[in-house]
Amino acid sequence: MLRYLGGDAVGMSTVPEAIVAAHAGLKVLGLSTITNVCSPDTPHTTSGDEVVATANAARDKLKAIVAGVISAEFA
Repeated sequence: MLRYLGGDAVGMSTVPEAIVAAHAGLKVLGLSTITNVCSPDTPHTTSGDEVVATANAARDKLKAIVAGVISAEFA
């Protein structure tokens, strides 16, 4: 269904946390990293180690983004 509607990726938990934070009056910045691909057309298994390795590979980029946002916010 999501592919039919034009979706490229599906987040599993960003929205509920953002809603709660906004309700609490907090500023919200949502960042996501795609750590594994699930394609019904080419099914395969992804190990937990592969997911962690992909997340670790994105760590420095995400840290740089967050540091930039924080420095801009307090500049």
